[in-house]
Amino acid sequence: MKVEIWSDVACPFCYIGKRSFEEALSNFSNNEQVEVEYRSFELDPKAPKDIQQDVYDMLAAKYGMSRDKAKEMNQNVSRMAEMVGLKMEFDTMVLTNTFDAHRLTHLAEKHGKRSEMTEQLFKAYFTDSKHVGDHEELTDLAEAIGLNKQEVLDVLTSSAYSTEVRAEERDAQQLGVNGVPFFVINRKLGISGAQSADYFLNALKQAWAEEPKLTILTNEDGSVCKDDGCSV
Repeated sequence: MKVEIWSDVACPFCYIGKRSFEEALSNFSNNEQVEVEYRSFELDPKAPKDIQQDVYDMLAAKYGMSRDKAKEMNQNVSRMAEMVGLKMEFDTMVLTNTFDAHRLTHLAEKHGKRSEMTEQLFKAYFTDSKHVGDHEELTDLAEAIGLNKQEVLDVLTSSAYSTEVRAEERDAQQLGVNGVPFFVINRKLGISGAQSADYFLNALKQAWAEEPKLTILTNEDGSVCKDDGCSV
């Protein structure tokens, strides 16, 4: 069974949803047969790399609210994060464009480490207040999970994996994804938002129950090999 997760590094509910889903998956009896794949989605593709505003001024301007209201909203998000064991530092958060971070996850995928890279980026952005649009910061994060420094620099200073990021974003559009996090199970069941662990667990059970099972047709004349030998 395959679960695809569209998310953005700068999306707090994506990090919260990731944790809730991981808890659900750990409690799912068939979790060893579940393949999880992360997909790219940008909340603001036009965002500049360096942003002088803090998150409160950005939200106030974007949604036409007061700075105090923006702070209150993020305090509520922080409480949600704490419930799943995460700490989010909105006061010192560094806003940026996440396109290069997404490209880096594709390089990590080449080495079987996309999940690790995704976790590193979320923690760096929300907890450690790192500038995840800065190439030096991104290189350090990639090295921390065992990626080669020169290979990372070669990717970041080129357009490598841009096509792959755009392809996943187009895929999301075709599936009707207009917000993240978005979870897709076997391209049949879609789950929008940071749901509870129980909700995700029930969804996994439902999808598993609906998995097509193999129908075996045989008769007594069928020859077969088993662990203890072959019969004819």
